[in-house]
Amino acid sequence: MSPLFDRLSALLEEGHQKPVGNLITDERFALADRNADAAVLIAVTERDDPGVILTQRPRDMRDHPGQVALPGGKVDPGEDAIQAALREAHEEIDLDPGHVRVIGTTDRYQTGTGFNVTPVLGVIPPDLPLIAHPQEVESWFEAPLSLLLRPDSWTEQEAYWRGEMRKYLEMDYQGYRIWGVTAAILWNLSQRIAHEGLFDGG
Repeated sequence: MSPLFDRLSALLEEGHQKPVGNLITDERFALADRNADAAVLIAVTERDDPGVILTQRPRDMRDHPGQVALPGGKVDPGEDAIQAALREAHEEIDLDPGHVRVIGTTDRYQTGTGFNVTPVLGVIPPDLPLIAHPQEVESWFEAPLSLLLRPDSWTEQEAYWRGEMRKYLEMDYQGYRIWGVTAAILWNLSQRIAHEGLFDGG
């Protein structure tokens, strides 16, 4: 029995049954000649104060060096989003897919670089001996789900990109800057799973 799994499952299903008008997307910036499927894992730890596993990309990577991310990557031929997210989490931080109780998928996110990202929500045991594989990630950390789901935790920023102003969200957590695609996916999740519904019994 897992009260957290049951509660998250019920809230996600409930959240997807109602219209949400303020989901974030970079669809208008997407490159027309690129359209690849990707998936990320939102792994929530089963503890009194649940957390979410996040990674930091190596600073010498060609793409998005040093950025905070959710474990994930491209969907390979023959895979679905859930299989891809679990495989990538295993490759990046040695998270055994057998430890993940998958709840389901949530809103796809269109990136400006041409990826259609499907977030996969799941619950994992706390304090697993995760290992950052240096080719994939520099480090990993756990941020409180209660913080990530609270809208006022995020700061809205704006930058000039591809000929127009682009708004984005960011948060500093213990020296880690969470922003961009990762912030948008977590924000969108907060529109489906309300903070008060999960933590205040609303």
